[in-house]
Amino acid sequence: MADAAAAPGGGAVLSETMFADVKTTLNLFGIHRREVRGDWSYPPHQHPQYEINFLLAGSQIMTVGGRELVQSPGDLLLIRPGELHSSRSGDGLPFDYFCLHFDLDDRLFLPLLGRLDQTLFRAESELARKASPVLRKMLEPGQGGGPSSVAARMRLQAAAFELFAMLWDAITAESLLLPRASYAKEELAQEIASRLQGAASLNFRHARGPGAGGASAAKGGEGEEDEAEGDGPGGLRRIAAELGISASHCGRVFREVYGQSPRAYWSSLVLHESKQLLADSRHSIQMISSVLGYRDIAHFSRQFKRWTGLSPSAYRRLHLHSSDSGGTD
Repeated sequence: MADAAAAPGGGAVLSETMFADVKTTLNLFGIHRREVRGDWSYPPHQHPQYEINFLLAGSQIMTVGGRELVQSPGDLLLIRPGELHSSRSGDGLPFDYFCLHFDLDDRLFLPLLGRLDQTLFRAESELARKASPVLRKMLEPGQGGGPSSVAARMRLQAAAFELFAMLWDAITAESLLLPRASYAKEELAQEIASRLQGAASLNFRHARGPGAGGASAAKGGEGEEDEAEGDGPGGLRRIAAELGISASHCGRVFREVYGQSPRAYWSSLVLHESKQLLADSRHSIQMISSVLGYRDIAHFSRQFKRWTGLSPSAYRRLHLHSSDSGGTD
């Protein structure tokens, strides 16, 4: 993982803008386009990922959580994890649809996505109109190696991120309809999360710097997630002071919006960084535990196993085996 190069001295830099680090794992599952007869149906089922179902032609009735939703061409349906759903023709005639399931390692995007009141976006809605060309781009045949090639998978991921940006815009637009007090909480929680991300990024960058011998990156991640905040992970008291609120109010608002404590969110940032480091076999597990601020490798191993159910070495072996076999996107 490369860090930004230090700006040269001597006044050579006229202006500079630093952008946030991007560390996101995206998994796309069961991507398919299916044209079916009018008597075809899919029985009730559920899965642990989000599903996007986009109707290309015909009429489809999707029953979600006991509620019948009739899709017309161009309609986009978002199905939440764990929701029981089934599908059949809406008029007894053939229909054609595109479907994908996704899991995104983003602890802010998914909780807010789950709070969207609207899940069926009609073809004339702003989201469906913008998403339609992106979804149709996913349907284009692969080039230079077919739909399973690396290039094809990269194009799918690029299109998926473009689609998620549109969903984020939809979440933001819906938040604007909330009462002012509720919207203010959303804004405050997002600012707290942004500052926690910035503190984590700074800690990890300093910890990887020359001569670093273990930083405070993991501070606050070693206790239970619902433990009293104290000084808090990522300098939560400092963040609260900068925002002019108490640390307890800071934690209360964050939990209300994201459904988890700032400590739990900080732990997820540390976990994500540890996965990134373990994915690179050049880094020893001893070095990783030091970079993340753990007092010894045994402590890091216990914490990582509590988070994932795997030891760091087992996770590394699994990741390297998956990479060698071409992955399962």
